[in-house]
Amino acid sequence: MAMFDDLKNGLREIDSFLDGKREGYKLTVPAQIDVKGIRKGLHMTQSRFSQVFGFSVDAVKHWEGGRRTPEASARAFLTVIAKNPKAVIAALHGAPDRSKRRKAS
Repeated sequence: MAMFDDLKNGLREIDSFLDGKREGYKLTVPAQIDVKGIRKGLHMTQSRFSQVFGFSVDAVKHWEGGRRTPEASARAFLTVIAKNPKAVIAALHGAPDRSKRRKAS
């Protein structure tokens, strides 16, 4: 029964959060993010980075050139990309279908 109660409490907390009751919850999004460093670390061109992660090439160019700063949601997404790019790519583009691989004879 304890597990069920934990789930109910968790759902109540989610409802409270979604209703705007943010007290006790903390989300940290970096104020600055090194877009060029993330991209270069992935060995991608601006074009490829934009294609893979769904940004416009112009946005990436402006972020890297310091002419614009990514909004909080983009900074959060870029943080996730920096921490686990494979998971983001799998989520956006689907995991490779390994069932179609041929078995070694």
